[in-house]
Amino acid sequence: MSRGHCILSHGFESGPDATKVTALADVAQSLGWTHERPDFTDLDAMQAVSRVGDVPARLQRLIALATAAAARGPVVLAGSSLGAYISAIASLQVPVAGLFLMVPPTTMGPMPALDAADVPTSVVHAWHDELIPVAEVIGWAQRRSAPLLLLDDGHRLANHVQASADAFAALLRRL
Repeated sequence: MSRGHCILSHGFESGPDATKVTALADVAQSLGWTHERPDFTDLDAMQAVSRVGDVPARLQRLIALATAAAARGPVVLAGSSLGAYISAIASLQVPVAGLFLMVPPTTMGPMPALDAADVPTSVVHAWHDELIPVAEVIGWAQRRSAPLLLLDDGHRLANHVQASADAFAALLRRL
């Protein structure tokens, strides 16, 4: 029997088989959670909509998946970069048990500023993120009193996949 379901959302210019979401999927499975990794690459390719693709459609796709999963039991939304942003925003519309946000953008053009449901949330960010200022993420996490892991890395967290997976495991164990 599953403890719940994790939806793991990849970042822009990435995919469902990306290293970080694959590591999170492995963690979820090892801890008794089912998981899925939606493919948003078709929406990311729509750069005529914005420079990061069709973000509203990405959000709506995630909400539909999370709504269906929530009807079956607890849901945790996790994502990296744009995947983290849509996970947080979706949590305002779908009941979730927890959030795991890696390098989350605090703003996304004309979309609302980063916000999330009041649920257990863990954040991983990089000191040297070249896209998302670390001070903005620190401030966001501080206002929520969310656990925040800051790593000596860049936006892709390429040197800290295992540390990110370990932080995800810690969140799932708390739930």
